[in-house]
Amino acid sequence: MLRSLFRRHPLPPSKLIHCVFFSTGTSVSSSGVTASPDPHFLVEYLVHTCGFSADDASKVSKSLPRFQSTEKLDAALGFFRSQGFDGANLRKIISRRPGLLCRDVENSLGPKFKILRDMGLSESHIVNAVMRHRIILSLDVQNTLLPKLKVWESLFGSREILLRKLRGCNRFISASIEKVNPDTLRALVDRTVGLGVPRGSGMFLWILFALHAVRRKKFEAQLKLMNNFGWSNSDFITAIKTQPRFLLLSIESLQRKMEFLVNDVGISPSDIAHCPAPLVLSLEKRLIPRFRVMEILKSEGLWTSTNKLHGVLSLSGPKFLQKFVQPYQAILPKLLEVL
Repeated sequence: MLRSLFRRHPLPPSKLIHCVFFSTGTSVSSSGVTASPDPHFLVEYLVHTCGFSADDASKVSKSLPRFQSTEKLDAALGFFRSQGFDGANLRKIISRRPGLLCRDVENSLGPKFKILRDMGLSESHIVNAVMRHRIILSLDVQNTLLPKLKVWESLFGSREILLRKLRGCNRFISASIEKVNPDTLRALVDRTVGLGVPRGSGMFLWILFALHAVRRKKFEAQLKLMNNFGWSNSDFITAIKTQPRFLLLSIESLQRKMEFLVNDVGISPSDIAHCPAPLVLSLEKRLIPRFRVMEILKSEGLWTSTNKLHGVLSLSGPKFLQKFVQPYQAILPKLLEVL
């Protein structure tokens, strides 16, 4: 019935749904409308106004309250569209944060977009920033969003860099950086810059976060460990610039991985310093099983490449299977067992 109504009536979808589900008689009242008892109202609304599939609309609707009219829903959707959000972005952001449809445009959503505009972001850049940092739409403007933006602008050293990060980097706004003592922040920035990482670098944020998570005593212990494996201080800094997450490893874990990569796999410490990605992979679940697969292929004469194993160890699961397991599965079924 509802589909036939949508085919026959020229009304916009949201208005038609209003008529179908909220009419108390032959006409639609502009006030005092009683909520429809039909549980499928929100599902139909999301399907026909946002383009959700029925299944996705059903999931979203379960996180929303019952509405007495579509006025608030229409206002929120209309606002997002007026700010440049297309159908795909609308569905994505509503799926992640259904409550946005309940927000007041004038007092909640509008001021956040105004701040981003006033900072110098264009409409398309604001869309990018909001999609990368959806938490922006949930933050209190005066008490949280503005303090966060001010702190990050100070850390990056310029508004230009902050704006570039907002539209190009993911989720750093969600970090409670504004709660960190200013002296601690300045020291972190100084340490990061002191490693030769400029504030505008794409790695600046991630190195800053890594250094914040690692006490200086542990940092020095890691440096000493890697010195024992043959790394120079310069090698250590090179590895941090490439893959700072290895700093989050315990000393024991870092040592075990280095021993395996150097002694068993045969990768030189210098090569690991310049390509440290294997250090952040699981030893038991990734490094050892894949090395065993490559050893089996090598013993059967099926892998004779002289290339280093860095790339093999770092390949995604599907690509590794496709390249090194599936072609030989019929003659070497034990490859899957090793993995």
